[in-house]
Amino acid sequence: MLEDGQWIRIYPVPLSFLLDLKGSGRVKNVKYTWIEIDLNKRLDDFRPESHSPVNYDFRDLVIHEKIETTDNWEERKQICLQNVYTNMETLIEDSKSPKHTSLAVFKPAGNLKLMWQEVAREWKDEWKDLRKQLDLFATDKTPESLIPKLPYKFSYVFTDETGKQRKMMIEDWEIGALYWNCLKMAEGNEAVALEKVKQKYEDEFNAKDIYLFLGTTKKFHAMGAPNPFVIIGVFYPKKETQTKLF
Repeated sequence: MLEDGQWIRIYPVPLSFLLDLKGSGRVKNVKYTWIEIDLNKRLDDFRPESHSPVNYDFRDLVIHEKIETTDNWEERKQICLQNVYTNMETLIEDSKSPKHTSLAVFKPAGNLKLMWQEVAREWKDEWKDLRKQLDLFATDKTPESLIPKLPYKFSYVFTDETGKQRKMMIEDWEIGALYWNCLKMAEGNEAVALEKVKQKYEDEFNAKDIYLFLGTTKKFHAMGAPNPFVIIGVFYPKKETQTKLF
């Protein structure tokens, strides 16, 4: 997001920015950190939020301060919750021409239910084709070896303010990292790991003030899919227990 709460999308992003390639190889904790970088509007993407770095190796990147969770995420709320949707039909309508909105914050009306489905355990050939772009990643390892394929697809089921039920896939780094950590703690027992993921993403999150970060995939957005959005992040401060005094 920009300082005024406007969403932008940046791609491609070098793996060296997302992963600790010299250490554990895990995803870096870069969320909610201000960065400064020169961007170009992507001319091959109709979505207004889409940009690409002027320098694909991020050589001009400046990393500033991280916004912490003090005062129940107050500073994060001031930035992230400036424009919140509560009706999915309104958001889907805004995703159409002429707005083409493709990134948004959404507030579910009721509790979230986490579901999962077993999927293929190997990357498809389309992903492996990214080897052709290895100069962008500055590493001698292939992307699929650095980012293991999740064997499960996670989704949230929830309702909006109209009471209509929605099911949306969760495409978020955090849930994948959580699954692998839980699997390690469960000593390879996938059933136990999945229950631990459910404990956080359903049981724990439903006790909080949940907002969903939503984004479209270019392919399904361009096709005019009935709902082109997937969940790309979860915003989860505690519920306010009393009115603040000013």
